[in-house]
Amino acid sequence: MPTYEYRCDTCRKDFEVFQKITDNPLEKCPECGGRVQRLIAASNFILKGGGWHKTEYASGGSAAEKEAAPCGADKNKPACQTCPANTDS
Repeated sequence: MPTYEYRCDTCRKDFEVFQKITDNPLEKCPECGGRVQRLIAASNFILKGGGWHKTEYASGGSAAEKEAAPCGADKNKPACQTCPANTDS
């Protein structure tokens, strides 16, 4: 069940309420009886596991590039002699 945040226009108190999506929004503050407004809040929805933009693209570089250069070599830093990414041998 989603959690909705509200703010009272009279007493300025912020509070959270667990409600079904189909429930009507609250209209009165439980503290003072004043009019309330539903706030837009950040979601706590998190994508976990591989294959999502955050895990696959945000780090910059593909998994193959990271496996090929365990010593930290990249286009600006040459690979060490024992690194599989070393193409000089």
